[in-house]
Amino acid sequence: MSGHSKWSTIKRKKGAKDAQRSKVFSKLIKEITVAARMGGGDVNGNPRLRLAVARARGANMPQDNIKKAIEKGAGGLEGVVYEEILYEGYGPGGVAIMIESLTENRNRTAMDVRFVLDKHGGNLGQTGTVAHLFTTSGYLIVEADKVDEDTLLGAALDGGASDVRRDGDIFEVLTAPQMLEPVTRALEGAGIVYESAEVARLPLTTVVLAGQKAQTMLKLMERMEDLDDVQKVYANFEISEADMAKIE
Repeated sequence: MSGHSKWSTIKRKKGAKDAQRSKVFSKLIKEITVAARMGGGDVNGNPRLRLAVARARGANMPQDNIKKAIEKGAGGLEGVVYEEILYEGYGPGGVAIMIESLTENRNRTAMDVRFVLDKHGGNLGQTGTVAHLFTTSGYLIVEADKVDEDTLLGAALDGGASDVRRDGDIFEVLTAPQMLEPVTRALEGAGIVYESAEVARLPLTTVVLAGQKAQTMLKLMERMEDLDDVQKVYANFEISEADMAKIE
């Protein structure tokens, strides 16, 4: 399984634990605030905001919190201004890593990101170091036991999806970035509930990890996402099912 799929699967398994963390809400509030600031506070007219709000509701965030975050971003409330910064680097075994952050203090964030990479056998690179190893794509996850495959395939393709594939107990729906919004609406129109929807950075090639390097890479991913300023982490590692079973 490739890095993004594998990490998504791991996070799903520990989702109940993550949902209890206040920092999950903090990250979602940042995303809602930035989305509203960039595209306005109308959920129906702002695709990025609509997806951010959907993720917040999926995490059981109170409606009042969502409303305040939208108002803050759209100018209704004063607050800090977040800056979007993308970091690139390497992890164990030469794995390429891309880290998306929202921060009001870029020096602090850079220091924290560098520390986590260094601590787990990686290093921070320059802009453009690994970006060519990823492609940007709309990416949705649908739980396989909650949908009929033919129904999902029909709705996704009608909405403009480029591919639907099964990976264990989930279906992955891939789209061009600009088609993510139409596809999510097509699934909703067909009564299909998706677990998550995002514009993701998917690896074009993968690096196979095993043993200690695999364990260290997974720890790096978790520690990086634990940083308050980090929103998403993408990497091009691959771990066999046998090695994953040993780690788990």
